Amino acid sequence: MGVARTEAEPADLVAGARAGKVRAIARLISMVENNSPRLREVMRLLAPYTGHAHVIGLTGSPGVGKSTTATALIAAYRARGVRVGVLAVDPSSPFTGGAVLGDRVRMQHHALDEHVYIRSMASRGHLGGLSTAAPQALRVFDAAGFDVVLVETVGVGQSEVEIASTADTTLVLLAPGMGDGIQVAKAGILEIADVFVVNKADRDGVQNLVREIRGMIGLVRRVEGDWTPSVVRTVASAESGIGDLVEQIDAHRDAQCLSGRWEQRRLVRSRAELEALALAEVRRRFLTGDRRAMVDLAAGMRDGEIDPYSAADQLLATLSAASLRHEGPGVR
Repeated sequence: MGVARTEAEPADLVAGARAGKVRAIARLISMVENNSPRLREVMRLLAPYTGHAHVIGLTGSPGVGKSTTATALIAAYRARGVRVGVLAVDPSSPFTGGAVLGDRVRMQHHALDEHVYIRSMASRGHLGGLSTAAPQALRVFDAAGFDVVLVETVGVGQSEVEIASTADTTLVLLAPGMGDGIQVAKAGILEIADVFVVNKADRDGVQNLVREIRGMIGLVRRVEGDWTPSVVRTVASAESGIGDLVEQIDAHRDAQCLSGRWEQRRLVRSRAELEALALAEVRRRFLTGDRRAMVDLAAGMRDGEIDPYSAADQLLATLSAASLRHEGPGVR
């Protein structure tokens, strides 16, 4: 009964989210996570209201203070009167598949603020630091009228580069004494950072870390007009340096808008999202379709009757024909 009611009212949920109703926002994101049969309709209704939120990604190794920094950023933006959404992508529970850390565990100071909505989402084994449902969840935040959306990643090292295709501004957090300078060079994170945040800057070794980062920034070739990543020192637990960080985030946005790279970056993000959805749909049809064609083609490859590329083309054509007969065109 409850499921039928949820699936029957996407228009009401979208209207509720647009009005800032937390329950409606929560239910829409749950529909995204659970791949609801009504998700297509939800996304169609949300589309006209998207494209306005500034998505800020926070990435870095576990223990550098991503959640503490996110909490301090919420306070800074709320002081400006800005509505803030937070999507915290957590490791999945091996037992339930849900987020190990709950919505309110790390950011309780803002949990009762009606202009702040914090949601944890399980990565469910996805190795890019983000859940595969994260881009759709961000559309919910955007359409619901949040001015800024903070996306905090799992913190899984070299796979964190995926955040660059999801965020408008990417913050890479590091801390002295954790070997982060070497980790940045190894992981390829240097290229994705718009702002380097040296957190826990009251510790020994901060000067050496800042010097390492600036040295590595200088090694990257950039064309004229490209944004050069800045380095900001913070002690997020004391909200020290957060004002400087917000200024650099603003400066990055202004520079990108002036150069035209802001829209280019969003186009790249949309292309990546489209590609992921299309590939997921092909995989779904492949796994749920008629296996007879695949077995026949595989036998033909084994016997030298057909080459692998031609077999793959025929299999895709079979999947497309079956889709048109039974489902109609489009991605789910």
